[in-house]
Amino acid sequence: MCGIIGVVATSPVNQLLYDGLQVLQHRGQDAAGIATAEGGRFHMHKGSGLASEVFRTRNMRNLQGNWGIAHCRYPTAGSAFNSAEAQPFYVNSPFGLMLAHNGNLTNSDALKREMYLADLRHMNTNSDSEVLLNVLAHELQVASNGRFQLDEDTIFRAVAGTHKRARGAYAAVVMIAGYGLLAFRDPNGIRPLILGKNETPAGVDYMVASESVALDVLGFKIVRDIAPGEAVLVDTHGKLSTRSCAAAAPYAPCMFEYVYLARPDSIIDGISVYESRVKMGVYLAEKIRRDFSHLKIDVVIPIPDSSRSAAMELASCLGLPYREGFVKNRYIGRTFIMPGQSVRKKSVRQKLNAMHQEFAGKNVLLVDDSIVRGTTSREIINMAREAGATNVYMASAAPPVRYANVYGIDMPSRSELIGAFRNEAEVGVEIGADALIYQDLADLKRAVGSLNPTVERFECSCFDGDYVTGDVTADYLDRVEGSRGAASKAADEDAEQLDLNLMAGQS
Repeated sequence: MCGIIGVVATSPVNQLLYDGLQVLQHRGQDAAGIATAEGGRFHMHKGSGLASEVFRTRNMRNLQGNWGIAHCRYPTAGSAFNSAEAQPFYVNSPFGLMLAHNGNLTNSDALKREMYLADLRHMNTNSDSEVLLNVLAHELQVASNGRFQLDEDTIFRAVAGTHKRARGAYAAVVMIAGYGLLAFRDPNGIRPLILGKNETPAGVDYMVASESVALDVLGFKIVRDIAPGEAVLVDTHGKLSTRSCAAAAPYAPCMFEYVYLARPDSIIDGISVYESRVKMGVYLAEKIRRDFSHLKIDVVIPIPDSSRSAAMELASCLGLPYREGFVKNRYIGRTFIMPGQSVRKKSVRQKLNAMHQEFAGKNVLLVDDSIVRGTTSREIINMAREAGATNVYMASAAPPVRYANVYGIDMPSRSELIGAFRNEAEVGVEIGADALIYQDLADLKRAVGSLNPTVERFECSCFDGDYVTGDVTADYLDRVEGSRGAASKAADEDAEQLDLNLMAGQS
């Protein structure tokens, strides 16, 4: 999970891209980068950390130009500690390309071998995003047939060639030197991407982003979601072109976007994230009323922030008091997306503090969006008991997470997933809950799917082990688990920031 933005405007875009990264910061806190274009020159600055830590006034002054891309990184491939793997990535041949990518390629190793042996291209990092960039670059070279001029047909043919070779989940924004902004989405639409525009006295500005909230906050109106397999091209003069570039495939947005990843004020694939979470609360309340009516619950307390919508509706449906029992420190990052188990565990108590008066002498139902590794749940239940709770029940708005996610969410190792090899009762014991209630997967699908019936399927592999791309084997999962496990133990590498000013040919 990362955040990406692309803009073609009639005025400088450096501030716009920076503000967009701030809005999408929840999607990645490991690294940030911005690239802009001015004439025939690309300007880029990127580094490890939050956007506010990476960019200073001097960096922003250098990011000149009226179009560009931005990225905030949450590592799922490569190293979480290597600033060289911050995005965007650049390749100078052909034409000069900058790419930022959200997702994960499931065949990146095979593509890397092909790039080296057949396409004669070299990768400098372990990032699958650099692989995707080089695949696109090669396909542009093939599609242009040796010519030094680009047109939209050539670019769309290159995207079609990329779709044929790349497998997995990906949404990407690409700067093509001297031409404009390209954005495309994987054929299954697993990772989100949305198009917006802003009409100004000087003309029309276009933006693509991972979530609609970036458009809203920055004053853009939603045009529509970019369709699975579709490419959107905006040239430097503001001309918009679109084309479907992939064969039909199951339309399957990632369910975890609605459960946890996205901001509640976003709309993804026509589905309000907030409304979907409210409906999760409705179905969870029905399950508690049906199967757990013996529990004597005094109060419902959410684990902030992403479970609030479900918890409020659950409390309302059950006629129970809803209270805010935890105060959140806004300056601590999201524990789920922090690299390293020890860092996640330490940060839980730094992030949350219990208000004793809401727990003392009460039977408390805690509601969380999901339970992944169990670290956060265990610590929070202990905090509730220390605050005086008589009984602590836990409800999850999502089903048990039992399988690795290979499409851009950091759930690579089943050994790290508390629900992978335990039943629900055993998970409850492991996290120290007096009772544990999980959402049923069928109810989760109904909660989200009812808001847009045209989406007939969701990518739910972390819950059911069904990988929509059809190429994920047991051997592949074993390799991923082994490589990610080794990476998580790696020592921190140099976190120095990278500044590049790259010539990219004349426009």
